[in-house]
Amino acid sequence: MANFELMRELQVANNSKIVMLVIDGLGGLPMTPGGPTELEAARTPNLDRLAAESLCGLSVPIGPGITPGSGPAHLALFGYDPLRYEIGRGVLEALGIGFELEAEDIAARGNFCTVDEKGLITDRRAGRISTEKNAELCKLLRDIKLSTDVQVFVETVKEHRFVLVLRGKGLEGGLTETDPQQLGVPPLPVKALVPEAERAAQLFNQWIAQARQVLADQHPANMVTLRGLAKNPGLPGMKEVYGLRAAAIASYPMYRGVARLAGMDVLDTGETLEEEIETLKAHFADYDFFFVHVKKTDSAGEDGDFERKVSIIEHVDELVPAILDLKPEVLIVTGDHSTPALLKSHSWHPVPTLLYSRYCRPDQTNEFSERGCSRGALGCFPAMDLMPLAMANALRLTKYGA
Repeated sequence: MANFELMRELQVANNSKIVMLVIDGLGGLPMTPGGPTELEAARTPNLDRLAAESLCGLSVPIGPGITPGSGPAHLALFGYDPLRYEIGRGVLEALGIGFELEAEDIAARGNFCTVDEKGLITDRRAGRISTEKNAELCKLLRDIKLSTDVQVFVETVKEHRFVLVLRGKGLEGGLTETDPQQLGVPPLPVKALVPEAERAAQLFNQWIAQARQVLADQHPANMVTLRGLAKNPGLPGMKEVYGLRAAAIASYPMYRGVARLAGMDVLDTGETLEEEIETLKAHFADYDFFFVHVKKTDSAGEDGDFERKVSIIEHVDELVPAILDLKPEVLIVTGDHSTPALLKSHSWHPVPTLLYSRYCRPDQTNEFSERGCSRGALGCFPAMDLMPLAMANALRLTKYGA
């Protein structure tokens, strides 16, 4: 992992550029025994060529056997210990849409979902309703009132996602989520994990009860679940830790939020990969570090759509030469976690990773895949090690000791 005190001590400034291309949910599994993973099935001549000139391995976001959420997995990629810096999903979503969280705020990431007449969940994402429909529903939910000393904010994020923020004195974190993460069961109540959080739990449950009534006739988005109920803990920024002017290029709010949390400037960009690459080109002279995020691989994996995930990986491969044309001193290609279409969810499987620079020692890997990266010199390594390696290969770390 990145030792922040050591990074501060050893960092040196230069003009080198680091690009971290994060293909969300990159890792996969064969759909049939002995078959290829999504990455292995994809035609990726550019990534394969790059792998042959790079250090490769399999990164572990949290620890062996631990399935990570997107927030902690990205923090690990940026060198933050996700077990020390535990960030609620609500905080990331709120920051991702530019909501200014205050010290007394507790933020939750909300999902519109579908329940049947018995109150059992039949679709955790309400058919991925449109963002426009989401905005209509959030407007209805803003009429919900709680205690007079508590402010309630309901903001649209994207598709089925929204942010719920409670603001008031005496509200403490330490709360459970309401999403059971399975179908055929009802949403869970919010429970306090510590006595100080009892009032916040009661308020969230009151809000949910009223939301159920407001949304009763709004099929398919006739109920909500809440995840990541927490306060903003604050993080040391990447400028402070690494001495890097860092920028994020991401279209989905949650990833913009985790980037803001790490002290990155979040650049305006479009929805397509081509637009993200154009944003990278336009700002390449302005920053030292770029986090470029690809979301749709993860969405395809969660939908169980193997072929769609393959096609998105192939699309990413087509754009790799455009990144290389910018001549970054370091290019990292990885994922935050695995999302196999076979499982339709995040998984614990290590993630294919390559690190390219003029100063790396290329290994024997000649293809960018799970099997190929398993033979790489990086081995199976903690994702938190990537930032120190990137800094070293960018010649941004001086010698330690005499």
